Amino acid sequence: MSEDGGTRVVQLPSGERLLPPVPGTTREPLGQPAPPAAHPPVQGVAVVVGSRPVSAYTELTIEAPDIADTAAPGQFVAFAVGGPTSAMLLRRSIAIAGVGEGRISVVVSARAEGSRWLASRRPGDEVDVVGPLGRPFPLPPEGTPALLVGGGYGAAALVGLGGLLRSRGHEVAAVVGAGDAARLCSVDDLAAVAAPFVVTTDDGSAGRPGRVTGPVAELVAGAGVVYACGPMPMLSAVARLATDRGVPSWVAVEESMACGVGVCMTCVLPVVGADGRSRFARSCVEGPVFAGDRVRFADVGTLPPDLVGADAMQLAHTPAEKGETP
Repeated sequence: MSEDGGTRVVQLPSGERLLPPVPGTTREPLGQPAPPAAHPPVQGVAVVVGSRPVSAYTELTIEAPDIADTAAPGQFVAFAVGGPTSAMLLRRSIAIAGVGEGRISVVVSARAEGSRWLASRRPGDEVDVVGPLGRPFPLPPEGTPALLVGGGYGAAALVGLGGLLRSRGHEVAAVVGAGDAARLCSVDDLAAVAAPFVVTTDDGSAGRPGRVTGPVAELVAGAGVVYACGPMPMLSAVARLATDRGVPSWVAVEESMACGVGVCMTCVLPVVGADGRSRFARSCVEGPVFAGDRVRFADVGTLPPDLVGADAMQLAHTPAEKGETP
């Protein structure tokens, strides 16, 4: 047994390290950090070959063989937006919804100027894109039944995963939800690979009324692993349900990833690392896929005092007293 900055780590004779409990709990972590992607990203100019409405969103299909050939479910791409003379310097990061025949598809939610510009692209238009970025969903052991949970357009990120799991012989169940019917996404695609398949809407305009947590609570007992993508409150609730049942979960977070390559630090989350200590992890590099029980959802947007480097970060944000050198 060794001490590492106050963190208890048990060293087995085999050399394996047993991690300490997740902060605030008495249990061992269920998931390890997702491994890095097998292939580096590439940047290039790609041609839009398809555009279609998908409920309240727009699905773009892009000819990008260098990305499509190496992308894995859970990864994303980052688009330059606004054109070559645009003042919008930051890229827009969007999950890859599908790949095939040298093409990738993404589902765009046109909520602000940059995403509206991207959603307005038509076949023949060119876009500057980098990818595949981030860490993909780790695949479960052979025969493990999987439960997929998607919220809003986050469901699109699970389509490729569902198909891959089915092709490998896994049983796949899925729950997709949204605030209303117009904001549901990828319903037909996921229904084609999942059984049972449940749709929920907060207002009851489609499927079961209520949130995804209802059917997830019913289905999680039959799952060996849970995968989720959607709004942060949904991910927190789904990860909690899985953890309480002793089921490992993987969540693809929808943080704003301004650069996509780990430089700007705008997408950091407090995450428990492989050594049991909590650090700010960059969603675009160490994620966007994280073990659900390792994300400290309650501390997102804060600076936890036990975070590695918290003292220095707190000092950097403390105003200098009169007469002190800032």
